[in-house]
Amino acid sequence: MDSLTTDFIKTREIHFRNVDPASGDAREALRLLLDAPGIENIRALNDDCIQISYDIRQVTLQALEAALMEVGFHLDNSLLVKIKRSLFYYTEETQLMNLGYQHDQASSTLDIFVNCYNQRKHGCRDKRPEYLRHYS
Repeated sequence: MDSLTTDFIKTREIHFRNVDPASGDAREALRLLLDAPGIENIRALNDDCIQISYDIRQVTLQALEAALMEVGFHLDNSLLVKIKRSLFYYTEETQLMNLGYQHDQASSTLDIFVNCYNQRKHGCRDKRPEYLRHYS
């Protein structure tokens, strides 16, 4: 990778606040984000923290965390984590704006949310065969 490309690859930690100790939020989030656009590398550091490398031209930390909160994950909101989070959001958006990239956060968040939704087990899927769904 050239130096310009590595400037766009960010490595961050996302900390979770485990409401239920048996929930394993970090591992579940890792599984959901594996195929998300812009994700270069992801690994679980422990039960409540993942380390993620991503390309900010495709997705930002703010979009990743918004998508995780949208599907029900509880992020750590301690003072130190909030300060770091705000600083990362600001620096990523500023870097993109200075280089002329127009980042569409809504579409990247939507892509992540759709990917998470498709991988999650939920009761919204119709188990009837196709021919019975359209029977009137």
